Amino acid sequence: MQKSVEIYQRLLTLKAHLDRVNRAWTPHDYEQLMTYFVEILPTLMRAERCSIFVVGPDSGEIWLKFGTGLEEKQLEAPREGSVVGESISTGSVVIRNDLDREEGFHLVADRKTAFITRNIVCVPIRSLFESRYIGAVEVLNTLDRPGFETSDGVYLQRVVRYLALALENNLVSEGIIQVSKMMYDDLSSSEKEIFGEHRFVAVSPAMRRVVEMAQRVGVLPINVFITGESGTGKEVIARMIHRVEDRRTRPFVAVNCSSIPDHLMESEFFGYEKGAFTGATGSRMGRFEEATGGTLFLDEIADMPASIQPKFLRAIQENEGTRLGSNKVYSYRFRIVSASSRDLATEVREGRFREDLFFRLFSVDILIPPLRERREDIVPLALMFLNEINKRFKKRVAGFSPRALALFEAYSWPGNVRELQHEVERLVALTADGENISEESCSRKLARIRNQEEEALPDGPLSIPAQRERLEIRLIRAAMEKTGGNKIRAAKLLEITRQSLHTKLKQYGERLAVADP
Repeated sequence: MQKSVEIYQRLLTLKAHLDRVNRAWTPHDYEQLMTYFVEILPTLMRAERCSIFVVGPDSGEIWLKFGTGLEEKQLEAPREGSVVGESISTGSVVIRNDLDREEGFHLVADRKTAFITRNIVCVPIRSLFESRYIGAVEVLNTLDRPGFETSDGVYLQRVVRYLALALENNLVSEGIIQVSKMMYDDLSSSEKEIFGEHRFVAVSPAMRRVVEMAQRVGVLPINVFITGESGTGKEVIARMIHRVEDRRTRPFVAVNCSSIPDHLMESEFFGYEKGAFTGATGSRMGRFEEATGGTLFLDEIADMPASIQPKFLRAIQENEGTRLGSNKVYSYRFRIVSASSRDLATEVREGRFREDLFFRLFSVDILIPPLRERREDIVPLALMFLNEINKRFKKRVAGFSPRALALFEAYSWPGNVRELQHEVERLVALTADGENISEESCSRKLARIRNQEEEALPDGPLSIPAQRERLEIRLIRAAMEKTGGNKIRAAKLLEITRQSLHTKLKQYGERLAVADP
């Protein structure tokens, strides 16, 4: 059980890191870089064209993916009968001149691009991590020489080393994403066994500590108190505690103390017999009986009315009680996990909660931090909710735009995880299948963050030196006005030397007298 939870949490951490990598390095960036090499190499080598080939990691096929004048995205090159095939197979630089008089793959490519290949210098791209070649670069047709020379191959080799790094990074990223998806799919079948119907994200160190503590206390027959703001996931942690060891097949009875009217509290917990009161048309076992052998989860326990607290205390002390309208004694045996969004110790001090019940309710307390204090969990939670909501809505929303996730991470989420889930639900409903969730679709509360960021941009040029000067001028002017022009005191306020202040006064000169620098 514990090992499965650790694997699942590591997977979520990996998915969060992958998301950040993808935001920093997208397929579009990769294509732009490859296009840049295609454009710049002919200029550097005084040639007409450039082509970049990539070897399929599984099939070993050679594909022309990027090239000058190449309209088709991919064109397969044979290992035999092509310059690139020879270069990759032998791992050597290949130079061919006067190719317009020879047969070969270059003629096939020429027909597709309406080009005539005369000269080629081809350099294989060697993997930085494995003993294999992952692609090749060809430069075609010298402009002012009869053909390519050995020095051209040496020069192209130096350039290709940098290209190898970019190409390897893309291949590794694709591989990690595939492995991550396989792990995600394999673990999805066992998620219910790990978390029941409720999954939990613990990427941040704070939440990892919460999960570790839940696992430790789960194996012990002790009562637990969970505290945290509304929407942080207290019931999910309670279920996690319940499912550790042998209680997972036994009842988990959840009671929200804030939702039960005072006059129904006793019948809710102890049950009643037929005719016990007006409207009691049948017998009903109470929550204490229902939870026997398992876990009784008391949510918002601070809202339990004072009138029921003495009876509640006696029941959990004696492990027994009677239904309303009956003298029969029922035995109780369960673990209590209680939770509150309010400070229960404060409730005790102010006389709203019994001290003896307070100490009886738990041996260990677990604090769940608010989402704003564990921002590392925001993106993994959003990805998890996207997956779940797509299935529930029967939609195929592709993902989140980088800017939308940036807004998620910048927002404070006063409603915590519950608010984040509702936001993702709204966004999935508004986004078409196959598209990414955009920042424009985010609710007004998130849009305000974007507006604040735009408003925070300074007036004038965005140059850092220029803006630094503007700030220094304002600070110096304010210090001089506050000290009545006393340079010694002004320098102290600014925390610089008098000589530095003198230098800046001389540097800025008349600009210090302008109202708005």
